[in-house]
Amino acid sequence: MTVLVGFSSKYGATEGIAERIARKLREAGQDAVARPAASVDKADKYDAFVIGSSAYMGSWRKEATEFVRRNRELLSGHPVWLFSSGPLGTAGQDAQGRDLLKESEPKQFEEFSESLQPRGMQVFFGALDPNVLGRRDRLVRRIPSGRELLPEGDFRDWAAIDEWSAGIARELRGE
Repeated sequence: MTVLVGFSSKYGATEGIAERIARKLREAGQDAVARPAASVDKADKYDAFVIGSSAYMGSWRKEATEFVRRNRELLSGHPVWLFSSGPLGTAGQDAQGRDLLKESEPKQFEEFSESLQPRGMQVFFGALDPNVLGRRDRLVRRIPSGRELLPEGDFRDWAAIDEWSAGIARELRGE
């Protein structure tokens, strides 16, 4: 089975997650490749899909959203998993005590859950390297609350990513 791990990543953290998922799937015996969603022109050559994007302001990046919408009919007939990355920091809850990963689900999860019926949807913590930020995000980090909003560091939970990937591999093997 050939698995596409398609992604859209602004600063590279989501790309790192996608590459890790593809590597773990290969280690589990699957033929998996991680590719930017915008570069996939023949989605019909894949048998299963893991699609992910970084999320900003509650939404996936345009490239991942457009890939899913453009290929919705094809994807709905195949095994699909969706992931998102974005929340930064080490807190598991927001200021109101709500689960931060649940609260960080992009609006596309709801939209795509009906049409694709994905086998799983997961949000992962992201990473932020201030040295690679674009102009607007660098400006945000200059204001006092900006550093709190965009803390520096790699907050990706590799063990959780590996566990999720192993679950996908088991499902693909029919276990």
